[in-house]
Amino acid sequence: MYHAKLDRFPNDFLWGSASAAYQVEGAWNEDGKGTSVWDNFVRIPGKTFKGTNGNVAVDHYHRYQEDVALMAEMGLKAYRFSVSWSRIFPAGKGEINEAGIQFYENLIDELLQHQIEPIVTLYHWDLPQALQDAYGGWESREIIQDFNDYCVALFKRLKDKVNYWVTLNEQNVFISHGYEQASHPPGVRDRKRMYEANHIANLANAKAIQSFRQIIPNGKIGPSFAYGPAYAYSSNPEDVLAAQNAEEFNSHWWMDVYSWGVYPKSVLKYLEKYDMAPTMEAGDEALLKAGKPDFMGVNYYQTATFTASPLDEEFVNAKENHDGKKGNFVENGNAGLFKRKRNEALETTNWDWEIDPTGLRIGLRRITSRYGLPVLVTENGLGEFDKLEDNSTVNDDYRIDYIRKHIEQLQAAITDGVDLLGYCTWSFTDLLSWLNGYQKRYGFVYVDRDELNEKELRRVRKKSFYWYRDVIESNGEML
Repeated sequence: MYHAKLDRFPNDFLWGSASAAYQVEGAWNEDGKGTSVWDNFVRIPGKTFKGTNGNVAVDHYHRYQEDVALMAEMGLKAYRFSVSWSRIFPAGKGEINEAGIQFYENLIDELLQHQIEPIVTLYHWDLPQALQDAYGGWESREIIQDFNDYCVALFKRLKDKVNYWVTLNEQNVFISHGYEQASHPPGVRDRKRMYEANHIANLANAKAIQSFRQIIPNGKIGPSFAYGPAYAYSSNPEDVLAAQNAEEFNSHWWMDVYSWGVYPKSVLKYLEKYDMAPTMEAGDEALLKAGKPDFMGVNYYQTATFTASPLDEEFVNAKENHDGKKGNFVENGNAGLFKRKRNEALETTNWDWEIDPTGLRIGLRRITSRYGLPVLVTENGLGEFDKLEDNSTVNDDYRIDYIRKHIEQLQAAITDGVDLLGYCTWSFTDLLSWLNGYQKRYGFVYVDRDELNEKELRRVRKKSFYWYRDVIESNGEML
């Protein structure tokens, strides 16, 4: 729909930015921190771009005060960051590591001193290696209690300082990449194991939310889901059906459980037919229903377009684009369900991610209509090659254009009736982009390091830094 006049952003709108512990902190083995699965996974040859790791990352652990000062200069209203589980419990459980939890309390105090709302993500992929070794991590129901104990420790310690919490970041990503594609820890290719591990993660998520209600009754909590709305490749009804299949398998399978505590019937029946359905035990359904969130967190980067796929179609494991050499779009899918196609109506980034600002509005509308929940955009941003020029400037007009167009769609979505709590860009500073190294930059603040040389990790404000500062100051009026 078109609007003659758009609604204004709410006065309490959370203009924010985001990060993740492993990608920014460094200090991977300092102050009693235990090893995480990512600390070990990145040491496997060929898993990351040029063998990059987060040992130092951008050294946020030692430079958080400098980084928060930059956030305050920008005028950020919110900063979303994750806690490293193995900093709090080096062995995944047992005695709390006081030095670890004190770091996060110091960070939160620094944010609050500058009137920046902390949004704490409890899990952003860095599972303690000790729990992976002890019982297989997310493949054991034992993790439900261990994750809950970890969350409760943080709830109790930080309940008077943190109002917004995110449980699991991109469960659909760390489960599918870890147990189906083998590109994330623990490096497994087994769809049955994937669906079992995913169910256990759902139970852990619900259990943590149930505990949260008892400890922080006035706070807000929800998962953060990587949502790419599905489009039909053509008006052919077979393609429309394929897009519906993709929406149900890739999105409803998670968001229905978060919101209602039940799996979508069509997907569950399909998985039962092929002996891939998760094992349901007594009490599972009741626990899932007890985990309804206060909001749906959404990490949005792109949409996906689908065509029909015959039952006998074979998909080749094509090379993923991790080096930024454009033109490696991957056609993938599930035989008999759907096949992803390149959407020729959209431009792409150098990493072949399709740029679709309108898709963000479409996704927010779908969530609002289906679940009736408020939405917090927990990630959205552009990863690109940035150039530090001689006079210490970074002219990232392409990032400004990208974020501007997405903010315009946020305002249109609010006018459509979406209850939008805030918008956290990815990311505030440059950081380690998991499998893509340090050359894929997302931040408003350039960090002067590369894959092989940490240099002095100098912080440099990009052109987008000043632009987003004006956006925040004007509450979205100056785009």
